[in-house]
This record gives sequence, structure tokens and C-alpha cells, in this order.
Amino acid sequence: MTVALIAGAGALPAALAAAMVSAGAGRPFVAALDGVPPEGLAADLTFRIERLYPFFAALHQAGVTGVCFAGAVRRPRLDPALFDPVTAGMVPRLMGALAQGDDATLREVIAMFEEEGFAIRSAAEIAPALVPAEGLLAGNLTDRDRADAARAALIAEALGRVDVGQGCVVQQGLCLATETLAGTDAMLAYVSALPASLRPDPARGRGLLYKAPKPLQDLRIDLPALGPATLGLALRAGLGGIAWEAGHVICLDLPAMQSAATAAGLFLWARAPERARA
Repeated sequence: MTVALIAGAGALPAALAAAMVSAGAGRPFVAALDGVPPEGLAADLTFRIERLYPFFAALHQAGVTGVCFAGAVRRPRLDPALFDPVTAGMVPRLMGALAQGDDATLREVIAMFEEEGFAIRSAAEIAPALVPAEGLLAGNLTDRDRADAARAALIAEALGRVDVGQGCVVQQGLCLATETLAGTDAMLAYVSALPASLRPDPARGRGLLYKAPKPLQDLRIDLPALGPATLGLALRAGLGGIAWEAGHVICLDLPAMQSAATAAGLFLWARAPERARA
């Protein structure tokens, strides 16, 4: 199977490409949305949403049979003048999905690719080493940390069910921030700026960042991702560590994360999900 990476911003596309080469699968075909060049990875093809059908045709011509979505993509502004006739007929589907939120949009995009005969490959399937299984990967956990993680998992699930975000920050049972459209970095920056008077005594527990997929999302696309930069922001925010749902969160350069966490006295915990996902 020839796999194309539908690459967005950030380090994930390059990490996946490197993992595929290391596994002997060869370099993937890389397709990038116009104006969103992948970091550290040359694109074989750029495309626009307004010309989705010609893009499908180009993938077929390149021999692509499977696709993997990787990296962050903001909703593009569509130019009506650029639509080809076939893609124009897809607009009602896309606009209807966009009106329902990110999950509905991603499901519709997946459906369009599958209707064109492309198999959807998940990042976890292509590079399982990037998706840690259950375990404590750095540092030590206290009972307070475990309680905060359980509280955060409930909050993240509630946020995900209304298609808001994939994470939150909890300290001593208090929710300091939730992830929204601005993303994890903005959430951690907000926590960093909170005055000490609004935060519990850190001597009783520094709190944590928690990440997990939305309960109803298709796990083949848009898995949460963490990396060394996330760890630095968590440290700046005064947190004690990072926890996430084991098996469903991508860790970019986990060895670097573990080394940095150990040096900073932070924990990294791939926490077992409390209920099985469909």
C-alpha cells in the first residue's frame, strides 16, 4: 500500500515519515494544504480544499491507496472562484459538517476520502512507537496526582462530548483551564499567567496537564499530541507533570521528553482509560 501523509503544521508529519522509513515502509507521498507547509518535510504536492476532486485524481495518479492525516490544520478561508465543478457539488456536505463542529467535519472528510477508494491509516497504526502504552514514563506519582488525573479525565470527557477540546489543567481538584480552539500551548500560557492568589498551595500538589481524544471522535485522525515543547510549557506553568490516555496520545520524541522531565522533576504518565473506547 502506498500511503500519502496529508500533512499539516507541526512536527508530527516529519516524525511519522521518519518512522515509516525506519520501519522499512519507505518515504510516504506527502501532500500539504496550500499555505501550511509541514515542518522539516518537503511536500510532493500542495492542494486547496476548493479543488478537492483534482487532488483526489492526483493522489490516484501517484499510486496512492491509503492516507494518513497528520499535523494541525486551521479551517481555511474558501475562495468560491477556485472551485472546480465536482468539488463545488461537495460544498453543501462540507458546510453542513463545519456547522456541526470539528468532529463532524473530520468524519465527513474521512467519508469523502473513503468514497474515493482511499484506506484511512491512523498515526498509531503507522508508527505505534509514537503512541505509548500504559505506564509511568518519568518521575513519581502521589495520591494527589492520581486524584487530579481522575478529575481531569472526567473534565476532558465532558469537554470532548460537546466537541470543545482534548485537554485541561487540574490542580488539587480545581480546573484551572480547559483547551479550546486556541490549543494546548495557549491553555498552558493562560495557566502560567494566573495569579498565585487563584491557585492552591503548590506544596500540596502542583497539578497536571491531561490530554485525551474526544469520546466520539474517529481515532484514525486528530489524536492529541505532546512533545518536548509541551513539557517546557507545563514546567513554566508550575505543574507537576503531564498525564494522558494511554494508547491514544502521540508523544513526539519521547526519549527527549523523558530526559527533560527527569531533569525538571516532572512526571509523565500514560494513564489507563477508565472505559474501553469503541
